[in-house]
Amino acid sequence: MSRDRVVVIGGGVAGLATAALLAADGHDVELVEKNAELGGRAGSWERDGFRFDTGPSWWLMPEVFDHFFAMLGTSTTEQVDLVRLEPGYRVFYGPDESPIDIESDETRSRAVFDGVEPGAGDALGRYLESGRLAYDIAVDRFLYTNFDSPRAFLNPDVLRHAPTLAKLLARSLQSFVAERFTDRRLRQILGYPAVFLGSSPDRTPAMYHLMSSLDLAEGVRYPDGGFTTFVDALVRVARAKGVRIRTDTTATAIVTRRRRGIRRRSAIAGVRIRSGDGTERSLPADVVVGAADLHHIETRLLPIREQTFPQRFWDRATSGPGAVLVLLGVRGTLPQLAHHSLFFTEDWTTNFDAIFEHPTRVPVPASLYVCRPSATDSSVAPAGHENLFVLVPMPADPRIGRGGVDGAGDAAVEQIADRAIEMVAEWAGIEDLGERIMVRRTIGPDDFVTDVNSWSGGALGPAHTLRQSAFLRAGNRSRKVDGLFYAGSSTRPGIGLPMCLISAELISKRLKGDRSAGPTPV
Repeated sequence: MSRDRVVVIGGGVAGLATAALLAADGHDVELVEKNAELGGRAGSWERDGFRFDTGPSWWLMPEVFDHFFAMLGTSTTEQVDLVRLEPGYRVFYGPDESPIDIESDETRSRAVFDGVEPGAGDALGRYLESGRLAYDIAVDRFLYTNFDSPRAFLNPDVLRHAPTLAKLLARSLQSFVAERFTDRRLRQILGYPAVFLGSSPDRTPAMYHLMSSLDLAEGVRYPDGGFTTFVDALVRVARAKGVRIRTDTTATAIVTRRRRGIRRRSAIAGVRIRSGDGTERSLPADVVVGAADLHHIETRLLPIREQTFPQRFWDRATSGPGAVLVLLGVRGTLPQLAHHSLFFTEDWTTNFDAIFEHPTRVPVPASLYVCRPSATDSSVAPAGHENLFVLVPMPADPRIGRGGVDGAGDAAVEQIADRAIEMVAEWAGIEDLGERIMVRRTIGPDDFVTDVNSWSGGALGPAHTLRQSAFLRAGNRSRKVDGLFYAGSSTRPGIGLPMCLISAELISKRLKGDRSAGPTPV
């Protein structure tokens, strides 16, 4: 394999992972990141002794992390200290209903379901068995493939289960769950993973019921010290493999050259960059990996004639949700909340329609998610105080506005935050929550545009609808420019930290000419 000069654009999880793997493969790799800090959406913010993760907060699919680190000659255990959460999460349904704790174990989860709806425990067992089968097939045949060989589809396991897989793709997760469970609360527990996929239960294929086998059976973990410790680990392994990392360095254009004798195709020549001091220069490259937002890479860094995914592609695409994030440092303790707590409104179909149907609108009331990492990690808040991260799913609409510190954000964002705080206080029985807030910062959809060049202000990436999943999701290789590739949540295989690691491996496979369907043997 030749030693290529590679420039990776974007220092988020996908960019760092791609840079590390390509350097391990023997390439000369340089990474450029526009912000002063690395991590992208997996960012952090500190104030007055409180340290907040501002992005991912669930550690699922641990075998994907294990495989990634093994490819680099190390292990998850060596790089990150994982804690198994008990309970996995707590679910609130209103001020007058008792919350339900979901354990990180299938046997106990089945008991919880039986306690809510007689017979639901056995139904959950069958549901998780089906989910594990779908998950195993996905990992073995569909997640680690570039779909450039029919072998992904002609595998005996895939062919044997083809009728079942087809049915799972053809119907919604919501209908699949409703056929098996009656109680609204259980239906919501099994439907909410669609939000992790940037969608809603009625818009997500039933194939993704596989997600429930990850938390209800395999459990939920947390990296001690916060998710920035995972970003730090990626930086360490990337640098150890020889990656040169430039922060405060903005990619302003992808430089190409016309190929002789090949009509309407170009080849990579380099990347134009601007340093923090305003200096501009070009980095020569044989390969460029766009690991930032794909809409930004395509529509801002390339001329239209070289865009595989021009604006008209995005005009037809479906964004995942936006979000208002609320970071709260709270005086005293909050035992009413678990490490992860979910607050589900009764009419969440209306809630999701507000986010995804046009014209979109801010949902009132809004379902929301609260992370209390101080329940597990003493380093994220001063002794005796609590750290809360509140996520309120919103339409992917920058017009909702930007956030700020101590209530200084745009009015709509601060109103959304106020309603979320009131909802948590009422439903969890913390009457004085608002009075105990010592630190407050909000982040709105327009901040995602500024901070990570997010398409439409989305918090996650393109939604996992049927036509934006698996081989139908945006591909990771340019059709117009040889040597240009894409990694991250905008492309295959999709949204989430594990998917970003797999997307990095898919680039490594592309450059090695590896057309296999499963994880790279270690």
